[in-house]
Amino acid sequence: MYYALIMAGGSGTRLWPLSRKDRPKQSLALVEERTMFQVTAHRLHPLIPLERVYVVTNASMAAIFREQVPGIPEANYIIEPSAKDNGPAVGLALTHISHHDPEATVAILTADHHIGKTGEFHRALRAAYEVAQRGYIATLGIQPVRPSTAFGYIERGEALGTFEGLPAFRAVRFTEKPDPATAEAYFAQGRHLWNSGMFIMRCQVGMREYERQQPAFAQALARLKPTIGGPEYEDALQQAWAVAPKKSIDYAIMEGAEHVAVIPVDIAWSDIGSWASLRDILPKDEHGNVFYGNNVLAIETHNTLVRSGDKLIAVMGVKDIVVIDTPDALLVCALDRVNELKRIVEQLREQQRDDLL
Repeated sequence: MYYALIMAGGSGTRLWPLSRKDRPKQSLALVEERTMFQVTAHRLHPLIPLERVYVVTNASMAAIFREQVPGIPEANYIIEPSAKDNGPAVGLALTHISHHDPEATVAILTADHHIGKTGEFHRALRAAYEVAQRGYIATLGIQPVRPSTAFGYIERGEALGTFEGLPAFRAVRFTEKPDPATAEAYFAQGRHLWNSGMFIMRCQVGMREYERQQPAFAQALARLKPTIGGPEYEDALQQAWAVAPKKSIDYAIMEGAEHVAVIPVDIAWSDIGSWASLRDILPKDEHGNVFYGNNVLAIETHNTLVRSGDKLIAVMGVKDIVVIDTPDALLVCALDRVNELKRIVEQLREQQRDDLL
């Protein structure tokens, strides 16, 4: 049976000041009227119905998501005790799903991706399911359109065949975000794909990788599994989390996994990780501007994103900037510096401005 796991943790600091710890980007409507979480969950229909969608997140966000998508069963929410990156979160979720269905195949997705071609996305998920039945962990690779340093890369190797009309290749290696020269070389070689962070695997295969690469955590999860739904669960969860590695899924299992396949896809994908990436996918005026709200007056303005609130935002004679107005904070930032917004969040944390985090 095919299941989906939506990873919906994370704080989205690069979308501050709109994204906050109590309303991170997954819970916001950024691209359309629905929130990113709603879009992610409903985009799976009818391939994977809501009753087979699981969500791993924190307790406060689970309450918000339950209201946004009431069709996901309450029992399908898996609560992390604390944020430890998504490596432990995936291991915990695979344990839950395999407890429900030992033969499950799971598409591991994130709640903050934009996918413009839903039909092609479904086709890619069907192809990845077939690849996963052969014992591979399948991942969807995005064909680079520029030599970006913002994404990790996957180098493809020998061909494994064609599935649902899509070619699959053995994944040779994963590389984290490269420097500009390396990104240029990857783009020129044509063998490297952007790492979308979407992985499809049989639960049994994924858990074997945790057992091989993160043995202490895997042993704790094995002890946790029989307690699911029972009174001993919370204690077993705390014990497992105490030994959980603070690593992403890439570092926890993917980079060292024995059998990984990559499927190049064209699904109009974007990782909504910053105001710049959001601007890239939204409709623009003839000057390359994106304006949220009706209270924007722009004169001789180019390549700029403005989000207005209750008051008028007037911009004149500027280019390549971001202006985000919220009731308690105003951001003005160069477009090419939006990936550094974490520095603002860190300073606010040092100043103990919890009201702005």
